[in-house]
Amino acid sequence: MTVIVVGAGLAGLTAATALAAEGIEVTVLEARDRVGGRTQGIEVAPGQWADAGAAYLGERHTELKALITRLGLATAPTTMTGQSRFAVSSATESVDGRFPPLNAIALGEMFELLDELTKSVRADAPWLTPDAERLDRLTAAEWAESNLHHPDARTFFPLFLGEMMAADPADVSVLHMAFYLSSGGGIRYLNAFKGGAQEDRVDGGAHRLSELLAAKLGDRVRLSEPVTLVEQTGDGVKVRTGTGVYEGSRVVIAVPPLLADSIDYSPALPAPRSSNVTARGCAVKVHLVYPKPLWRDHGLSGWSVSADGPLLSTVDDSPPGGVGVLTGFVTGAEARTFAALSEADQRAAVLAQARGLFPQLPDPIGYHVTDWVNADYSRGCYAALFGPGDWLRNGPHLTRPHERVHWAGTETSTEFFGLLEGAIRSGHRAAAEITSAVR
Repeated sequence: MTVIVVGAGLAGLTAATALAAEGIEVTVLEARDRVGGRTQGIEVAPGQWADAGAAYLGERHTELKALITRLGLATAPTTMTGQSRFAVSSATESVDGRFPPLNAIALGEMFELLDELTKSVRADAPWLTPDAERLDRLTAAEWAESNLHHPDARTFFPLFLGEMMAADPADVSVLHMAFYLSSGGGIRYLNAFKGGAQEDRVDGGAHRLSELLAAKLGDRVRLSEPVTLVEQTGDGVKVRTGTGVYEGSRVVIAVPPLLADSIDYSPALPAPRSSNVTARGCAVKVHLVYPKPLWRDHGLSGWSVSADGPLLSTVDDSPPGGVGVLTGFVTGAEARTFAALSEADQRAAVLAQARGLFPQLPDPIGYHVTDWVNADYSRGCYAALFGPGDWLRNGPHLTRPHERVHWAGTETSTEFFGLLEGAIRSGHRAAAEITSAVR
């Protein structure tokens, strides 16, 4: 039998590799001219790479760590030594640690409320959460308006949600917000570097995972093949692309929900993968390259948080022993505004902000922008944002096969949704469904 996998990101390549290991023929169809999906490498200096897409991992990401070991790769720690820079009030300040110079009681109350929500959700089936209908109807912005009364909490909440989910609070339901935080291991784990979900990076870039998996699959991976139609016949499937038709016994759709819904299906899907309120993950990544991590010479970690954009946060992503790389995150509503600017206006805004945050530094020697908001074959990053009603409408169908059509992708994983770990787990699940059905 032959299984056709649509999407050569980490989920699709994981599924294809697992199926091939069971002796099943696979063909992987990828719309882009590269593999990796929402992982992408930027060469910031000869032989030195930064992650333009998904990057971080922690100790709980067991499938990802196992894959890194199998592929002969290594990890590099995320460096956080030194003071942080905050521009969240009237002045830009250097502070020990990562807690912003805002009202500690107000932020503590905010995190307690979020922690209560996170613990109340059923991460394995969010639509079955007690009070799910109300929580899925309410946006995170509406929740903040009703529950966060101190101005410092109202200032910090969208910054926190942008960092965690690349979300504008108006775009996601409270149920989705609570589920996302729970699925990723809880607020403290998701938000932490040392001992948390952002502790390490793949040395050389996370894109290497997909490149090495694809290399092992060889010519079974076909690039520049956007899929337009999946047609189920009596005993198989036909998958149409712009250049031809591929036939198989089953198909795995391993692309984000908004992309999955851009494909035609025959017979039609019993329920869509997304809705008119499902939003793109709002993230643009900016890399500023310096001869070395110069901020460390000034006792700074490279971590910053700003209430005004475009860079709402920065982090030290320097390759070990190499050039200095400050990665800036433009997220939420700010990402949409930034992505609409001309390249010249983007650059001017970023450099002006960098000079204000790090006046000790010279202008960077390298500058890179990766716009995920407008990426045709991603429809956003880190992951799709489920709006009001999405979990109740679409949640029960996210992993349920449609006859011979199976689903993968980090948005189909209730474990580590939106993360590299979730993508890998979804690929293993889809492959296991098929091997079980065949046997």
